[in-house]
This record gives sequence, C-alpha cells and structure tokens, in this order.
Amino acid sequence: MTLAPPKFSTLGCRLNAYETQAMQDLAAKAGVGDAVVINTCAVTAQAVRKARQEIRRLRRENPDARLIVTGCAAQTEPETFAAMGEVDHVIGNTEKMQADTWARLAPDFTGETERVQVDDIMSVRETAGHLIDGFGTRSRAYVQVQNGCDHRCTFCIIPYGRGNSRSVPAGVVVDQIKRLAGHGYNEVVLTGVDLTSWGADLPGQPRLGDLVMRILKLVPDLPRLRISSIDSIEADESLMQAIASEQRLMPHLHLSLQHGDDLILKRMKRRHLRDDAIRFCEEARRLRPDMTFGADIIAGFPTETEAMFDNSLRLVEECGLTWLHVFPFSPRQGTPAARMPQVDGARVKDRAARLRAEGARQLAQHLTAQVGRRHRVLMENPHMGRTEQFTEVDVAAAQDEGAIVEVTIGGRTQDRLTA
Repeated sequence: MTLAPPKFSTLGCRLNAYETQAMQDLAAKAGVGDAVVINTCAVTAQAVRKARQEIRRLRRENPDARLIVTGCAAQTEPETFAAMGEVDHVIGNTEKMQADTWARLAPDFTGETERVQVDDIMSVRETAGHLIDGFGTRSRAYVQVQNGCDHRCTFCIIPYGRGNSRSVPAGVVVDQIKRLAGHGYNEVVLTGVDLTSWGADLPGQPRLGDLVMRILKLVPDLPRLRISSIDSIEADESLMQAIASEQRLMPHLHLSLQHGDDLILKRMKRRHLRDDAIRFCEEARRLRPDMTFGADIIAGFPTETEAMFDNSLRLVEECGLTWLHVFPFSPRQGTPAARMPQVDGARVKDRAARLRAEGARQLAQHLTAQVGRRHRVLMENPHMGRTEQFTEVDVAAAQDEGAIVEVTIGGRTQDRLTA
C-alpha cells in the first residue's frame, strides 16, 4: 500500500518555514507517510493558542493520520501538547532536524518510538546540519547561518525554544551560496534568530560583516545579497563598510528596536538606547542614501506610560522607519515581563493601532518619493516583484519569475508601487 506523503503546517517565522522544508526532505527520505506535521511558534501566548487551534483543525480534517507537533512551542511547552488527545508525537527543535527521528516515525520501524522526544536545547552546541539548496521561491533563496540566542530579553521566550547562539561556519555558508547562485538564484537572504551574533562561537570570533564581505568576494556571480533582522547595536565595522561599498548588498535592514523609551528598553533588557537607534539609522543612511528600514516595535509593554509610548511613536519618524512590525504586548508565561505591572488591554490595542497608523504614513511617504524613479526589480511572479529596498512593485507587462528587470515607477497604490 502506498502511503500519502506527510502534510506540513508552518506557523511563525521565516526560520520555521526554512526548517519545514528541511523536515520535508528528511521525512521523504525516511519514508514517513500518512502524517500531519505542525511546526509551531512560541513568540507570544497568542502564537501558542493558535498552534492549539491549528492542531484541532488538522485533526478534524485528518482523523486517521498521525499528528506530529514540533517547533518552538513544542520545545518550550511539551507537556501542553502531550496533554492534547489530538496529538500522537511531540518533537523538539533539535530532534526535528535529525534523520534518526524521522526514521523512527517511518511505518517500517520495528522498535519503540517515544511519544515525546524533547531534550534540553540549552545543551546543544552543534550548528545546523540541515542546510538545503533553494528554500524559498524561484526568485529568492534563504540561508540559515545562525540559530539560538544568548540574550535574555525580559519579554522573550525564544532562547528557551531555540537554545544558545551557534553559527554555521563561513566556508559552509559560502559553499551553499555558490550552489544557489549556480542554480540561478538572483538573491540570497541570510537568516538567523540573532543574526548579528553570528561568529561569536567560531574560531577567531568573526563578525557578521566579515561573513557578508567574504560571500560577496567569493561568490561574484550572485547579483543580490540581503540580510534579515539585525540588532543594530551589534552592527560591526565590516558590516558598515559593506553597506557603504557593496552595491550587491541590498539597501534594506529590518531592525530589532522593540521600543523608543530608554527606561522601557532597560526593563526589556535591551542593549541599546533610543539615541543609539537614531544614530545607527543616520549613519547607515549617510553611508547608503537609498537605505530603507523596517523595525519590530512592541506596544503596551508593562509599565509603559503615555509619555513612554510617545517616545516609540516619535522614533518611527526620527529613524525613518518604512515598514513596521507592531506587536501588542501580551504576557508570555515564563518570562520576567509577565510578572511586571501590565498595561490595560484596551490601551495596548489602541497604542498598537496608533503605531500602525504612523507606519502607514511613513510607508506612504516612501512610496510617493519613488514615483518617476528607475528601479531594478526582482520578479517574484510574472506581475509582482521587489525593489532593492524590498518595496513591492506591480509590473503591467509579464516578466520571467526570478528575473531582475529595470522599470520606471509610474504610480503607487496604498501599499505598493506600480510600473
């Protein structure tokens, strides 16, 4: 009897999506079938609730399949998912990347398979062994170069889901990107949980900027290199040099800022102050005038007053942030922030809405400023692509997916450009 291939459901971040594809390859090689795998997120309490809802939905739709739960929520709360009658197996973040785990889930495995396989992720020291060629689309590939985090921000549960920081050696990263460029990818994005900590655990302690410069030097046929979310206070001299001198490094940075008030930043145990963030953005724009920024900002962090919130609101304009990821604070059990005096829920929701409105205003300004300009656009489908600054563009004439085309911006809609 031929078993149907497993179905995968991915919640949360781009790294989870990356790892889902790796799991698909591992499951296929092991011969796992008639299963549903949910790769969960734990970044907020709402993310865990969403995971439980997804599990119940998938069980209703797949009553006879084995249901396997993995990801950050499974790592941080294995007992929560083990207690659900819908769940057959709970697998940790380390175990999900191991071929042996999937071999034990194959139908021809004759030994005993533990229902819960979640070990202490803080003891993990090895780097990712699941590098894959071509995660993403035909236009853009994502390469995981780092995992885990050594910092302990008071609102964040992720280190307990991902473990301590560990880096993929530069030579391994370069070799993979060479293969991707050889397969025709025009853009590669470096990803990680705490990307600017890359290299701290490697011999000689290289920095992220060293990796970027090495990739650009050793893979000359890669048209575009992009880096995902960074902690601006940890940006090193080589990274700033790359921003200034390497046109193939895309002029778009997503910053982990979180707040605009110094006292709240200290209560979050962040490593920067608001002036550090403003200074970084000014310097990056001085080095690369076409640089654009996105940022994560939390609204309604415990003890946040209206004046403190106003500092976040003003930071959007002072840093010139074009794309905002706004997170209404919700207490995450197991974090210090959950024990701090909470802001009223209605007020949190209102402040998040005001932040999003300011973000929309900044985006509108950016889009208006692009009208009439020439842009090189990487096509994600025949009629939509992104500029070097990561702005979406609707292109009237059909183009080849994955191609880089030069267009003149003729107008704008509410959230994207037209050409």
